[in-house]
Amino acid sequence: MKKHHFKLLFIALSFLVSCKTEKKENYNYQQKLKKRYSKLLEYNLDSLAFPRSYNPKEKKIKKVPSKDWTSGFFAGNIWQIYQITGNPKDKELAQKWTAFIEKEKYNDKTHDMGFKVYNSFGQALKHNNNQKYKDIIVKSAQTLSSRFNNTVGSIRSWDFNKDKWNFPVIIDNMMNLELLFEASKISNDSTFYKIAVTHANTTLKNHFREDNSCFHVLDYNPENGAIRMKVTHQGYSNNSSWARGQGWAIYGFTMVYRYTKDKKYLEQAKATANFFLNHKNLPEDGIPYWDFDAPNIPNEPRDVSAGAIVASALVELYEYTKNETYLNYSKKFMNNVQTEKYILPETLDIPFILDHSSGDWSKRSEMDAPIVYGDYYFLETKLRLKLLK
Repeated sequence: MKKHHFKLLFIALSFLVSCKTEKKENYNYQQKLKKRYSKLLEYNLDSLAFPRSYNPKEKKIKKVPSKDWTSGFFAGNIWQIYQITGNPKDKELAQKWTAFIEKEKYNDKTHDMGFKVYNSFGQALKHNNNQKYKDIIVKSAQTLSSRFNNTVGSIRSWDFNKDKWNFPVIIDNMMNLELLFEASKISNDSTFYKIAVTHANTTLKNHFREDNSCFHVLDYNPENGAIRMKVTHQGYSNNSSWARGQGWAIYGFTMVYRYTKDKKYLEQAKATANFFLNHKNLPEDGIPYWDFDAPNIPNEPRDVSAGAIVASALVELYEYTKNETYLNYSKKFMNNVQTEKYILPETLDIPFILDHSSGDWSKRSEMDAPIVYGDYYFLETKLRLKLLK
């Protein structure tokens, strides 16, 4: 056999081995994911103990009641696992976790109604044309609407720090507008739609910098709507670009475009997505540091949750723009996060899937840890990519 024939044979064999290895690795991680899903499904039902995060140093799960802003994510995760598995037992479990959140429809002390109610009952409604679920969503929207100030043109976010802030509005609040849009569709009450659009317009006008990054917190004077300050609460500094905040902005304005088809929202989503994707401090693997301006990059914690939020948003943004750059990021993120570094070990008996999310730097809390909302947007991205095929 001639020398070049040996070379071609060697290349062919190498390719086959490479393909088999890749398939084996993909299979291994799919199996590992299934085992992580089982950890969520095996977690004990408890209306006062929604799993929020895990502290690896203390080896302790942080458990919260339904009033916590993260409570809806766990029920949402079970619903999304049910969508993946199709197992009726998973659906039954999701219904039980979701039922624990119903009383939050009356909680007017929080703006996080979308995170709690829509990520649980909204997911449930996808699989059950249930009038009770619809009524809960509408009632929750009415409660959320009570926090809207027409002079400011926004829904009030937090009630704490009253000695510091008069009427704080955070970029995260964009995510709660989905509940209002859906309630408007269910009830045919345009009031919810108008509040959502007004809030989006105020955020669009005031929350963004010239480079299309966003501030975390804007504080308003509720008497005249004037801006008092532009600051951060969870980012590194007032002028830094907190990664998860950029994710809320990209996802939020993409979602508002879905309901309104107003291109100004689409343009903002694209502009902030481009800021995120082209930032010099975005790592090659697409999994961002917790803040783009954190002082010790590259020795700063990553934030898988921020990357997952953006990855999910960019699948939808791709559908509206057909810009392959957006879809490529989502695929790259998913490929890189489904690895040994980020999927939690099979032996770790906690109800989470991914490691290395980051929570609240102001309290040095939940930094570089498994967090429930990181799993939620990871699962959502997985399902959205699947639906594209």
